Amino acid sequence: MLLDIKNIDVLYDDFQVIWDVSLNVNNSEMVALLGPNGSGKSTVLNTISNLVEHKKGGIYFDKKLISNIPTYQRTSIGISHVLERRRVFPYLTVMQNLLLGAWHPKAKEKLDTSLSKIYKTFPKLETRSSQLAHTMSGGEQQMLAIARGLIGLPKLLMVDEPFLGLSPIVVKDLINIFKNIVSEGISILFVEQNVRLALSMADRGYVLESGRLVVSGNSKDLIDSDKVKRVFLGN
Repeated sequence: MLLDIKNIDVLYDDFQVIWDVSLNVNNSEMVALLGPNGSGKSTVLNTISNLVEHKKGGIYFDKKLISNIPTYQRTSIGISHVLERRRVFPYLTVMQNLLLGAWHPKAKEKLDTSLSKIYKTFPKLETRSSQLAHTMSGGEQQMLAIARGLIGLPKLLMVDEPFLGLSPIVVKDLINIFKNIVSEGISILFVEQNVRLALSMADRGYVLESGRLVVSGNSKDLIDSDKVKRVFLGN
């Protein structure tokens, strides 16, 4: 087991948004975190990155408790987080964005090798290395954001809404890229609202409703689950 979240509660000031949530991600596994808008999906990812503190429970990574490790150190131990809406630096070039992902010593040491692998996975980024990020299409910016996460040498790549606003062709390309990433030994935890799409590509899924975990299991068992349909469609 690579990531193990045990019974976390999360509050924004005095308002509780996550109740007793536990989930895990194994090595070389793709896991989908699902739920309607406002269910707490992004908050869980932000808590793993320590952008939001949890008030109860524990977060373990590589069998070590990381609950008190600051955000910047979580990148260096192997956790990369691609935030919702891509969040590339718009007025920096593609190359500058990538270099910012390789900020810690291990990533700097392997920068040349990492860039070579990134360019094989995302060939457009090599041809556009001097292009400003904000002049790229939404799909290209998403690929840049994912590449920036990968260049930090993660063991776990977390991606929030990777397919939001993208064309079907780009979505298909990203699905193949995700599968290749996992085949190389990197685990992926991603947030998605399109249930059928997410479960068609993930090994397992967790479903949140109003900050509580309501169902989890293998994707093939969840994809036609009545419980999952109730969460998204109501009774």
